[in-house]
Amino acid sequence: STTTTTTTPTVTPDPEPAAVTGTPYANHGKLHVYGAYLYDSHNKKMQLYGMSTHGLNFGSDFSRYVNRQALADLRDKWNTNCIRLVLYPRDYKGYCNGGNQAELKNLMKTGINLATELGMYVLVDWHVHNYNPQETQSQAITFLQEIASQYASYGNVLYEICNEPTGALWDSAIKPYAQAVIPAIRKYAKDAVVIVGTNTWSQDVEGPLASPLPASSYGNVMYTFHFYANTHTDTFRTRVENVIKAGLPIFITEFGTCDASGNGGFNKGESEKWFQLIKNYNISHMNWSLCNKGETASAIKSSVSKTSGWTISDLTESGLLIYNHFRSLER
Repeated sequence: STTTTTTTPTVTPDPEPAAVTGTPYANHGKLHVYGAYLYDSHNKKMQLYGMSTHGLNFGSDFSRYVNRQALADLRDKWNTNCIRLVLYPRDYKGYCNGGNQAELKNLMKTGINLATELGMYVLVDWHVHNYNPQETQSQAITFLQEIASQYASYGNVLYEICNEPTGALWDSAIKPYAQAVIPAIRKYAKDAVVIVGTNTWSQDVEGPLASPLPASSYGNVMYTFHFYANTHTDTFRTRVENVIKAGLPIFITEFGTCDASGNGGFNKGESEKWFQLIKNYNISHMNWSLCNKGETASAIKSSVSKTSGWTISDLTESGLLIYNHFRSLER
């Protein structure tokens, strides 16, 4: 009789390229979480901010913005330090819904490589959207583990493991999911920052406040809050302020200047109230979204096809507000 043995393949991570002097990553280095805040390698409070892509799985209309010049413009002209790369598992042509997995993985890796070359931070977003994240848990583990193994030595890569796990309770669904997925990432990326979504479109931050993932076991974990300024107003700002004051580290991995639908209701005044809160508590925040889709949340006008080199007149109302906001921040 013959015995078959299976061996785990040895993963050789890509060596981390040296960050170009003067870039955000060269200035701040690897990040860590302590208490309610994100800190840089010099133990100074750190705020990540920048643009989110739209779904990379939705075709070249959206994925084409993942190019070197676009990211360079976001860094140099928009003054940002981070890009969020969005990959839906279950939506149209998603990673678990008929999308070309090899192609989608390569798109994510292209984005990570470009951000790294430019000395920017990058959020790898497994964009669970309106379902229990346990439903795509095994695929999340496989995908995120592959990314973490290749980029294990990269200090600029952060992992967002479930975007908006709606209809999923913290204690019975989201927390157990995080307890399964985080160790899979940590097997390779030992101390990368991991961001965990919350129930109800990533707004029920009271769940992790009451029952957080223990820092001693999971370390460097933050929790997601999302807002759309015309829908989520004072009561939502109070919720964020309360949990941060109670010690919960919050990362606004997605926000918009309009209605929660991503369309209608551009609201400059409410957006600016959020910007004030964000400033007061040094909250990291990523804007939805870098594309020219015909909706209010898009930063680029639908009539503009260029994928970099945008002028002020190429930006939507939302894009212009965000551009000016980012340029006011200290990178």
